[in-house]
Amino acid sequence: MFEKIGNSWELIKASAAVLRADKELIVFPIVSAVGVVVVMISFAFPMLLAGFFDELLTGRSQVFGFVVGFAFYIVQYTVIIFANSALVGAAMIRLRGGDPTVGDGFRIAIQHIGSILGYALISATVGMVLRWISERGKTLGRIVSSILGLAWNLATYLVVPVLVVESVGPVEAIKRSANLLKKTWGEQIVGNLGMGAVFGLLAFVMFLVGIPLIVAAASTGSEILIALVVLAFVMALVLLGLVSSTLNGIYVAAVYRYAAEGEAGGFFSEEMVQEAFRPK
Repeated sequence: MFEKIGNSWELIKASAAVLRADKELIVFPIVSAVGVVVVMISFAFPMLLAGFFDELLTGRSQVFGFVVGFAFYIVQYTVIIFANSALVGAAMIRLRGGDPTVGDGFRIAIQHIGSILGYALISATVGMVLRWISERGKTLGRIVSSILGLAWNLATYLVVPVLVVESVGPVEAIKRSANLLKKTWGEQIVGNLGMGAVFGLLAFVMFLVGIPLIVAAASTGSEILIALVVLAFVMALVLLGLVSSTLNGIYVAAVYRYAAEGEAGGFFSEEMVQEAFRPK
């Protein structure tokens, strides 16, 4: 297990080196975040309207809420998966020695739009089922939903790079990702925990520094100074989130590349690959 931790940290550091070489990769998480906000705003009124109609049908199943909720899940997942596919596609170009552009990433995502939509539909269905289990089963339902959700996230961890690189359908990509889980479970779990710990600590430090600064600005009574300090604090948190998302996408591409192709070079050493993905 300690070897897994060390190898995963090496992969994380190498992923950070990729981001330093291609800072434009951060554009894809920005597009994803903006897209999610637009989708939420677009569905705000339909969701309120669905709730109104469901109130009129008291005692019946909430058909309108289900339909609108399912549509929201599909559109939101499509936006997120599309942006992640563009990020992973561009990262794969860099990992193979190329020099990707933002246009390259979006071109790759567009080429696989059919599979992306299919996977979004499957993900939305799974999301609705887990939500139903959580809401209907109370405490036990939430526990079961959490366990099933974790299993789903692990099994589908490498779906996006499989879709992008192997050009297969969404069902085959899920099967392929689940098969690769046997080889990469340590890197998936430890890598995500490692990134979560690092960026969680950074966010905590930001709050330790930012809150006193906001309080100090408020004590001056200057509205302009307060606004500037709050804006700087929020922007710093947003930037941290964007870097975290970008780094995670690069990491997923790196894990897939060495699990599926077993190749090294550039940002990743042969020793790192051999140790991280040693056959069991």
